[in-house]
Amino acid sequence: MRNFIDKIIRNALVIIMALLVLDVVWQVFTRYILELPSTITDEVARFLLIWVSLLGAAYFSGQNMHISIDLLANYLSSSNRQKLKIFIKASIICFVLCVFVIGGGVLMYYTYIFRQITPTLQIPIAYVYSIGPLSGLLIIYYKLSDIWRILKMQYKENHVILNK
Repeated sequence: MRNFIDKIIRNALVIIMALLVLDVVWQVFTRYILELPSTITDEVARFLLIWVSLLGAAYFSGQNMHISIDLLANYLSSSNRQKLKIFIKASIICFVLCVFVIGGGVLMYYTYIFRQITPTLQIPIAYVYSIGPLSGLLIIYYKLSDIWRILKMQYKENHVILNK
């Protein structure tokens, strides 16, 4: 399941990034070559950058490629290192739940209820903000999956030790 989600996110990131590059190239072309700047490219680029950033953060979190300081972990025993990893992942889940999912969901809700629309494209801004809760849910899924893997490994290690 995780590999399938990784593939979908990876493909979505490639598509969004390609659209972002095409949008910026079109913006430069219309401004400097045609001398008639496109009116929507600035807004589209901004929204695509938001989407690629937050979706990319979820993907990198799932690949455990985010920035981390492992100074403390180097001084712990294997068992305590695993407990620390679980604690860190649980902390990330709590943070992401509060900020991305709940906070982003509330932001999305209010912008939808108050019918806020984008100035140029005239689409509900809630659609743009929907990437916050979506990325948050993806990060939570990845971190729960990581915790599950750690617990499964610990169980196997303890089970092997007991059978000897």
